[in-house]
Amino acid sequence: MTATLGRSEVPLAEAHDLALVDLDGVAYRGHLPIPHAAESLTAARRAGLRLVFVTNNASREPEEVADQLSGLDIPTGSDEVMTAAQACAALLRTRLAPGARVLVIGGAGLRTAVTAAGLTVVDSADDAPDAVAQGYAPGLAWEDLAEAAYAVAGGAWHVASNLDLSLPTARGFAPGNGALVGAVVAATGVRPDSAGKPSPTMYRMAVDRAGAERPLVIGDRLDTDLAGARAGGYPGLHVLTGVSSARDAVLAEPGLRPDYLGGDLRALLEAHPCPERSAEGWWTCGGRAARVVDGALEVDRTGPRGIDVVRAACAAAWGAADAGTPVDPTTVPELRA
Repeated sequence: MTATLGRSEVPLAEAHDLALVDLDGVAYRGHLPIPHAAESLTAARRAGLRLVFVTNNASREPEEVADQLSGLDIPTGSDEVMTAAQACAALLRTRLAPGARVLVIGGAGLRTAVTAAGLTVVDSADDAPDAVAQGYAPGLAWEDLAEAAYAVAGGAWHVASNLDLSLPTARGFAPGNGALVGAVVAATGVRPDSAGKPSPTMYRMAVDRAGAERPLVIGDRLDTDLAGARAGGYPGLHVLTGVSSARDAVLAEPGLRPDYLGGDLRALLEAHPCPERSAEGWWTCGGRAARVVDGALEVDRTGPRGIDVVRAACAAAWGAADAGTPVDPTTVPELRA
């Protein structure tokens, strides 16, 4: 499988009818705004683009997420939020009958979603749950993880809201739900099913609910947001305001590659050129150029600054890797858009 950068002759906000927008690292960072996010999303809405905020965070209610976004000058209704808790509950219902018992290890958002799906929430492995739904919540303790382990060891189906190992916060990266799920896996040896990204479940739910025909996924993580876009067959925009860097994009495997690259959400308001290859082997985009020679990435640094250097480097590295000559990671610098 190969995956290359796409081209859009018009701004992405005009080319698509729905944006599936990640939260942490895209719309905000912890409780702090990300520069240009609010004004860019407002302008994209004015251009006719509908928004649904899709998050792997299962700890909060959609109303709470909507309130936070609105407080950051991104007016949002609860019906414009799709959480991993909702996707987790939908996954549980694929195997469980109404009224089945579920031990919920997580926050209020997960408990609400499981209850709304017609399932019965229980609080102990002694209640013989049919499944364990595990999501992140900052107040989770050893006792909660132990209850999950007891239930899974007893035969309960283990479903994780997501498997993100890290969680971006205002102070840096903290352990995510995947790290906590790992503790239960270590105790039981049982690998859970997951409803969150990179599974495309949430994207499909959001697209179906909106009736969209031309959706676009926007994320900062290649291994979740953009991998989920590839898995679901949706075009993806990678913005460089969160976890995955420009260098990560250059070295990305086909299943993790974005269709579009942007420094931040202003990329929604721009057309996106596609790098072109010259006879000399250089890939050029907007006056910037890159090529791969004997497995080493070479970047022409004489052109103008901007995201085009990342686009050219991605095209060069991906083309070489797909042709059987992977790029030596030590030759890939940290690229600044």
